[in-house]
Parts: sequence; structure tokens; C-alpha cells
Amino acid sequence: MTAPRPSRRPADFLAANRGGGLVTMLDQRGGALFAYAAWRTGLKPSHLSLLNLVIGVGVSAGIVAYIPAAREGAPWWPVAVAALILWQAAYMLDCADGQLARVTGTGSDAGARVDILCDIAIQASVVAVVVAVADAYTPAVPAWCGAAFAALWMTNLVTSVMAKEDASVSMVTSTSLPVRLVKLVRDYGFVIAVIALALLVPDLMWLVMLGFGAVNALFLLASIAASARTALR
Repeated sequence: MTAPRPSRRPADFLAANRGGGLVTMLDQRGGALFAYAAWRTGLKPSHLSLLNLVIGVGVSAGIVAYIPAAREGAPWWPVAVAALILWQAAYMLDCADGQLARVTGTGSDAGARVDILCDIAIQASVVAVVVAVADAYTPAVPAWCGAAFAALWMTNLVTSVMAKEDASVSMVTSTSLPVRLVKLVRDYGFVIAVIALALLVPDLMWLVMLGFGAVNALFLLASIAASARTALR
């Protein structure tokens, strides 16, 4: 006789989240709803990871393809609104796959690799959007700025993966509101929201590119210094 299926609620999946910044915690709540729906329909965590990939990369590709039309006078606001909604939905799916795996015990090393590789692909596509829009609207900005932004972007992803393995990676562990507000600049949910909204004023995308590039550069240097200080004690 087959054992009865355990009863679950969205709150059970939310309780299994890995935390995050202020905006990411909102995405975790949406992720719990996606995880619950996936559990009800029998989907696996990797199904959510791949759906995240399709939506995230699809939105980015659509934005890049829209640039010539926008340069001819087509409005940016419908694209900005769509990017804001769909990128956040994709990120909720990214939050959901881990929740589903932890609650149902269906995680695996292969599934974890799928999750990380999908994250890399999506974030690479977001970088392509920022650089493509900045180049189209402010060609006077040196090419090395876009290259540096793209190279430094992975700082956030790599340190996030490291933090999943070792909570001590975080240099500032305080959860006070002022600290969490400062940490918004490294909150992926916040970052993609800013990039989507920046499409409303594409002439200023270069400032977004330089701003987040500088933040990641400073964080990388600070992380190296903190880790080296600990290692050399």
C-alpha cells in the first residue's frame, strides 16, 4: 500500500529559503508559491531552474533585439515594465528550485549544477543587456568600461555561491535595517529591478553600468583583503 502524500503549504517552502536582501526576500515569498505549485504538479527542482533560464535569457534577448526599434522611436516603457515583471518572475523560480529541493528532499549534485549554470547564463544575458544599451545610447563611453563591468559582475555570483557553502564568507553579518539597506546594491532582486527601470531612460544606462561595476570592484577588493587577513594570521 502506497503511503499517503504529506500535506504541505506555501509557508513550508518559504521556511526553507536561504535568505537574502530585502528585495530578494520578497522574491523568496513568490518563490514559495512557485515551489508549492511545482510540488502540486509533480515538477522537479531542475524543471524550475530550466524555466528560469528560458524566461531570464528570453527577456534579455528580446531587449537586445528591441534596441534598433527603440533607436527609431519605439517606446521603451512597455519593454521596461515587461523586463521588471519577467526578470523578477524568473528570479522567483530561481528561489523556488532550492526551496522545492530542500522541502521534498529531491536535491542532487546534478541539480545543483543545473541551477548554478542557469544562473550564470541568465546573469550573462543581463550583463549583455546593460552593455548593449549603454553602447547604443552612449557610444562615447570607452569600450573597456563595458568589459570591466562584465568581468566584475561575476563577483556577486561567485561570492553568493561561496556563501551557500560557508556563511562566514559574509564580511558584515548584521541584519539591522541600515545594513540591509546598504546591502541592496548587492541584492540581485534589487539590481535587476534597477536595470529594468533604467530602460525607461536608456541614455543613463552607462551610469548603471559604471555604478554596479564600481560596487563589485570595491567588494572584490574588500573580500580579498578580509580573506587574506584571516588566512595570514
